Amino acid sequence: QVQLVESGGGLVQAGGSLRLSCAASGRTFSSFAMAWFRQAPGKEREFVAAIRRSGSSTYYADSVKGRFTISRDNAKNTVNLQMNSLKPEDTAVYYCAADPVNFATVVAKYDYWGQGTQVTGSS
Repeated sequence: QVQLVESGGGLVQAGGSLRLSCAASGRTFSSFAMAWFRQAPGKEREFVAAIRRSGSSTYYADSVKGRFTISRDNAKNTVNLQMNSLKPEDTAVYYCAADPVNFATVVAKYDYWGQGTQVTGSS
């Protein structure tokens, strides 16, 4: 079992930056692959970025590649998402997710989820 709490969301102008954080508690954080997903109003939850347990490998959705960076600090039990060059279409609730087995881009592969944090990009 692991508990996840996101923070760092807010309102930002197009072209601006935000840094989301996800704090984990419970089981050993380094035993989980971590990911960020997002869900815009009226749309399905979609993959944003993922990072392996050790942080040695990352993977991004094409829509955020080159603008977003996922990172983790296993000593602090946190995973971060640095979002640069934000666009209005990045507006969504952003969720942190964890899984002890999979390094995946699919919602169904992740067992543990945070409550989400709202990111709003204004034009």
